[in-house]
Amino acid sequence: MTPCDVKAGELTIRVVVVDDHPVVRVGMAQLINHEPDMQVCGEADGVERALQLVEEHRPEVVIVDIRLSDGDGLELTRRIIEINPDTKVLIVSGCDETAYAEESLHAGAVGYIEKLEAIDLLIQGIRHVLKGDIYLSAHMSDRVLRHAADGSDVASVAPVERLSPRESQIFELMGQGETTRQIAERLQISTKTVETYRDNIKSKMSISNVNELIRRAVETLYRRRQL
Repeated sequence: MTPCDVKAGELTIRVVVVDDHPVVRVGMAQLINHEPDMQVCGEADGVERALQLVEEHRPEVVIVDIRLSDGDGLELTRRIIEINPDTKVLIVSGCDETAYAEESLHAGAVGYIEKLEAIDLLIQGIRHVLKGDIYLSAHMSDRVLRHAADGSDVASVAPVERLSPRESQIFELMGQGETTRQIAERLQISTKTVETYRDNIKSKMSISNVNELIRRAVETLYRRRQL
């Protein structure tokens, strides 16, 4: 059978896997295809190919890495839901941070699994989100619940930690001295999009002007290199 072709009467859960690391992507696809009622419709290493697959196959579930070569998983999640609100997005990430899990849920994802746990939890996560549940690994669920119990939310996290993966990428490039046009060319997005991200970063970090933002970006990059 070709991807997502099923026999009459069969109920098959169609899944798209999006990750820019081929070994990880193929490994998750093999794990999913081993299930008798699941089938990977297609694999993508970036945003645009992922959106094409969602348009073409209307999968029940899309597995998304939070960091992609041509964008970030949160942005992709929003666009997937715009195309097909019925599709469930499950984030599988190498980022072990509560803020990223919360940002993923705010973007419309219904689950968040750390990559180190993916082999054990991926299939379980897919089945949970298809039942309408929000799925977090026990480790991450405990952290998110404690975060909420403390009365804290994303707004109380240190400003740099509150940035999305794409915002963090642009913030770092600014710290390296790249201009808006250079960042746009590197990331293959418009200068207008870079400016929008820049404004979002300023808002999250409570910075009033671009010069101050650049200064903070340079200082942050310097401190990271000293670690």
